Formats: sequence, C-alpha cells, structure tokens
Amino acid sequence: MSDENLQPVFQIQRVYLKDVSLEQPNSPTIFLEQEAPNMEVAVDVGAEPLADGIFESTVTITVTAKIKDKVAFLVECKQAGIFEARNIPAEQLDPLLGIGCPNIVYPYLRANIADLITRAGFPPVHLSEINFELFYQQRLQALAEQQGQQGQQAGGAGIVMPDGSQAKH
Repeated sequence: MSDENLQPVFQIQRVYLKDVSLEQPNSPTIFLEQEAPNMEVAVDVGAEPLADGIFESTVTITVTAKIKDKVAFLVECKQAGIFEARNIPAEQLDPLLGIGCPNIVYPYLRANIADLITRAGFPPVHLSEINFELFYQQRLQALAEQQGQQGQQAGGAGIVMPDGSQAKH
C-alpha cells in the first residue's frame, strides 16, 4: 500500500433537511397578542455510520415559543449531512462527528428555521451560535456520570423497584 492511501480523508458529500415540523395550535388568535413570545430552544446532535468511512451527522433543534401560557409556535427541524471520514484515528473520529460535522450542518439549520418561522407569519428567530465543543464535552460528562451511577447500582445493592423498594439478589 502506498502512503497516499493512508492519508486522512474528510469531506462533505451532502447536506440536507431531513425532517421538519411546524405547529401553530393557537393560530389565528395568537397573532392578536401584543407581547413578544418567550423562546425555549432544545438541541440534540447525533451521528451514525452509513457505510465504511461514510457517516451521517444530524443536528436537531426544537424551538417552542409561548405567549403567556399559550404556544405561539413549535418548530422542530433536523438538518443532516453525509460525510466521508477515512483513515482518521479512532480518538479523533468521535470528536469530528460530534463537533466538526455539527459545526458544518448548523448554519443550514439556522437558515431553515428562520425561514420557516417567517413563513409561518412570525418575526424571524435568529438562533445564536452553538459551541458544539462545549456541548460535546457536557454530553461526555453526563454519559460518564450515568455510567458511574449504573456501576454503583450494580454493586450488589439490589434492583430498585418502581415503588422504591429494593429486591435483593
């Protein structure tokens, strides 16, 4: 094998809108409200292998806008990208899929959400930048804590039943 066959390869094959949903449960009366809506934004990131060296990376954003206790709109949008990633060391592949790919996909998602909300009759919502590196680190930490807790529970303390009692082995 020549050295060039082992060179790291990373390239975008395609970026696409995978799923979108818009709900306006209180239209048209919600348009009569004078207050600006309160926004809640939830973010999720995912990645899965499609073929050897080919991965799909997804970023999902859910925006819920409420005026008082009424939902003005709820938008959920999933933007995805297909990436080729070959000859990349294993310890670098996970951060690439969890940080690098979402950084590429997210601007498309932001534009699609702003467009969708405007087309729904509301003022555009411009989502702020997301620090996917920090998001990735927080997810790793949460996963480690979750695995640590599972390890402690498996330490012979018995199984915790739904009613809070413990069943002994």
